Amino acid sequence: MMESNDQQYNLHQHLIDRCRRGDTKALEEIYKLYSKAMYNISLRIVREPADAEDAMQDAFIKAFQKLETFIDNSSFSAWLKRIVINTSLDILRKKSRVPLLSEEVLTNQVADDPRQEAENWAEVEVTYGRIKEAIENLPEGYRLVVNLYLIEGLDHGEIGELLGISDSTSRSQLTRAKKRLQEVLQKRQ
Repeated sequence: MMESNDQQYNLHQHLIDRCRRGDTKALEEIYKLYSKAMYNISLRIVREPADAEDAMQDAFIKAFQKLETFIDNSSFSAWLKRIVINTSLDILRKKSRVPLLSEEVLTNQVADDPRQEAENWAEVEVTYGRIKEAIENLPEGYRLVVNLYLIEGLDHGEIGELLGISDSTSRSQLTRAKKRLQEVLQKRQ
């Protein structure tokens, strides 16, 4: 029998409740359950292991401090993931001291035909490793949008909110990133 969403969301509710009562063992258990996944999310954003570790640690501290704001009928992992993403983006902003997306890229929107894009991608045969490497070598703004959209599963509205850009700019960045990836992967073919 399939579990309902409420049962899935509350999988670790007993630990969350114990954390809210100040149980340090429950805090450790939550950390063990989620730390590796949250570290990987952060690493895809900040790209430096030490920065990813810092972001993850800071995110867990924030989450534990704000645990009372977590709504029990929602997904704890999604809530924590959002905190990790925001903390990772904050680290990037502090390190670069410049906007994550350049003004030129933000104002130059693209309206490509998705059918043409699909036809072009059909011609490229690649491995996971090559795609991962190509994504890592994208300019920062493109890389962030690709990671947040394709890997973390956020929609363009959420990405726009996180990065301080419009939905259409997020879509444009994704389109441009896909085009750049396609060019890179075709050259290496």
